[in-house]
Amino acid sequence: MKYPKEYLDEIKTRLKVSTVVSKTVNLKKRGKEFVGLSPFKTEKTPSFTVNDEKGFYHCFSTTEHGNIFDFIMKTQNFKFGEAVKYLANLAGMQPYTFSKKDEEREKQWNEYSEIFKMYVEFYHNELLKNQDLNFAREYLKNRKLSKDDVLNFKIGFVPFHSNFYEKIKSKFNEKNILDTGLFYFDGKKKIYVERFRDRIIFPINSITGQPIALGGRTIKENNYLAKYINSPETPFFKKGSNLYNLDYARKLSNKIEYVYLVEGYMDVVGLRSKGIENVVANLGTSLTDRQVTVLNQFFDDIIICFDGDESGYKAALRAAENSIKELKPEKQISFLFLSDDEDPDSFVNKNGKEYFLKFVKDNKIPIHSFIFDHYLKNTERNPSSMATLEKKLKSIAATIKDEFIKKYILEFFLEKISSFTPNINENKRKFIPKKIKSLKSTQKYFNETRSISQIEIKEFSFLYLILNNIEIFQDNISLLEKIRLFTNENIIVYEAVLSKLKQKERFALSDLDIDNQLLDKIFKFASIKHILKNIKNDQEKLFELLQELSKDLKHYELELRIEELESKFSKDLSESTFNEIKELKKRQNIN
Repeated sequence: MKYPKEYLDEIKTRLKVSTVVSKTVNLKKRGKEFVGLSPFKTEKTPSFTVNDEKGFYHCFSTTEHGNIFDFIMKTQNFKFGEAVKYLANLAGMQPYTFSKKDEEREKQWNEYSEIFKMYVEFYHNELLKNQDLNFAREYLKNRKLSKDDVLNFKIGFVPFHSNFYEKIKSKFNEKNILDTGLFYFDGKKKIYVERFRDRIIFPINSITGQPIALGGRTIKENNYLAKYINSPETPFFKKGSNLYNLDYARKLSNKIEYVYLVEGYMDVVGLRSKGIENVVANLGTSLTDRQVTVLNQFFDDIIICFDGDESGYKAALRAAENSIKELKPEKQISFLFLSDDEDPDSFVNKNGKEYFLKFVKDNKIPIHSFIFDHYLKNTERNPSSMATLEKKLKSIAATIKDEFIKKYILEFFLEKISSFTPNINENKRKFIPKKIKSLKSTQKYFNETRSISQIEIKEFSFLYLILNNIEIFQDNISLLEKIRLFTNENIIVYEAVLSKLKQKERFALSDLDIDNQLLDKIFKFASIKHILKNIKNDQEKLFELLQELSKDLKHYELELRIEELESKFSKDLSESTFNEIKELKKRQNIN
């Protein structure tokens, strides 16, 4: 059976050729193309080129040429189906299984896309040609939209008494028509009603360019209708996974590394009409992880520019806390704030493109600075309030998925907080003598710790906690029994301690049949030594510390299993393996 063209197109759309090729070939940018040594023959001078804009690679020394599917098949000796599964996984898409359900879904998609295509085309032509809609054209003209803008975005208008349902009911399945969300059933009148009647409509396209949903704006003054509405979620449209104008903006990513994220359709249309084309909008919901991930596939820098009013600021804060989770070392997220009552559309219309670009350059704020400044602004400078601030910022940093970014964002937050407590830092400098190790002993300590992994240090801390509180944990042995360690030496110590604890007889460290060198290592490198001094007699805090260490060890166990399954999946491309990875990653995020 053949894969649906839509499915293959979406894989190609989501993955740049350079992204796929660079996993096996070291590429360097040269003008619009990338160059590297051929993967098809041994050579010293690069003859292999990749062109993302045209979507192909070419090897001048062997004449090999093709797209991402060809490249994977030829370099990894995959069949076409295996290449599709591999690339779908890389693109973050579900594998296609060719079940009866998938066949039915493909038929539904064909009808769904055909209905939307007809609907958008019909009401676009109505707006352009229907003499009764002069008021709608006048409204768009007053909003500074030209005829070209209307044509580029396929903007339409649905008159109040329209009934497109009657035009298509004989051609399409009734359920499939309703599944589009374009109509709803009026139980009193027993008719299907246009959801977007009396509104300007903005087609929302899939990443490959087909209309899959609509945004609608009322242009008449009334108090009972919402100004903007969006299509409801449908089998083929999920608000949190799509972005307005992404199908167009993504094509610019080969020459522009950043994208503007705005709130509304008119903001996108207004910016693009002024020559700022690398712009998308979210669809009436808070910015989601999925939307950030999709943008990261195409752009290195996301600049979020919401309206300058209070609701725009609140939306920006929600977007910051949601999107910081997806921050990566090679990616940036920034925020731009306009003056009160300005939105990007009105701002660029008033000031022009060049002023807007300069304003962005001078005023955009990195995501971590925005979050810190917001919470600091709402903090009183007293110990309790500063402690709350620190706790909040630590919890935000903890959500970041990338460990490197997490580390540096947390350090940024803590350094900024410490700058507001100069007296504490000064007192430390005055009254606490520094214990400076000799250069030789410092170097020795550095060399020792360099060979110790992070998980070993966690295990040292876990064992150190037990060894310093033997009596407490002997009375609460059930708290320890399901905890798993991973390094051989620490497992030996853990099993010996656990065995003694289970005997229910009081014992000292000297009673343990363990090599003293192992114990010395634990006592030397456990990272919680200083924390434990402060909570020595607080049993509740000891248990909290145990729970935290246990959570870290469990997280590591999940990571190991995910790595193992990902390695397995790269070889067998099994759907059950893929589903297990997905389930474990979900648990990882929850934990």
